[in-house]
Amino acid sequence: MPDPAGDATAASYGFLTTVDSATHGVFGGYLVIDVTGRPLEFHCTTPVKVSRAQRILYGATLPAHLHGRQIGATLLADTTARPLAGLTDDEALLHVRPHTPLPVVLVRPRDGAEPGRGAGRATFGEAAVLLPEAAPGDLLDRLEALAAGVDLCEPFERIRAAIDEAQKH
Repeated sequence: MPDPAGDATAASYGFLTTVDSATHGVFGGYLVIDVTGRPLEFHCTTPVKVSRAQRILYGATLPAHLHGRQIGATLLADTTARPLAGLTDDEALLHVRPHTPLPVVLVRPRDGAEPGRGAGRATFGEAAVLLPEAAPGDLLDRLEALAAGVDLCEPFERIRAAIDEAQKH
């Protein structure tokens, strides 16, 4: 039986975030890495600029549609890797959960809370993770394996830098 930790695709993790540009709109970025932090795939959306009419018509459902379906679901559908978990630092992207079987967690810089695990949350180094209610039983173990080699907040910086660089060209 193959060792999943030895298979880069089996032991991959997807990082999903957005970048707001005042001139262009909202870009979505998705970086899939292995447990060492090496990039396996990267995708980004074209900018999505929301019109005033869309804001009015969608109302309170706009974040779920824009971030969950239009940006998040599109990025996850375009990838060939099958990560063990998805991580986002943008709370609005949690709206992608109904559109994917992938467990998606929210990552934030740790606010000084004690490290460890509790109901619906865990800390790994300087990152605090909020878990979905229906998280797989081994999700914390998966995240712990990743956090052993990767700062869970750092890949989001790479995505933002890559999108900023793409805007220059």
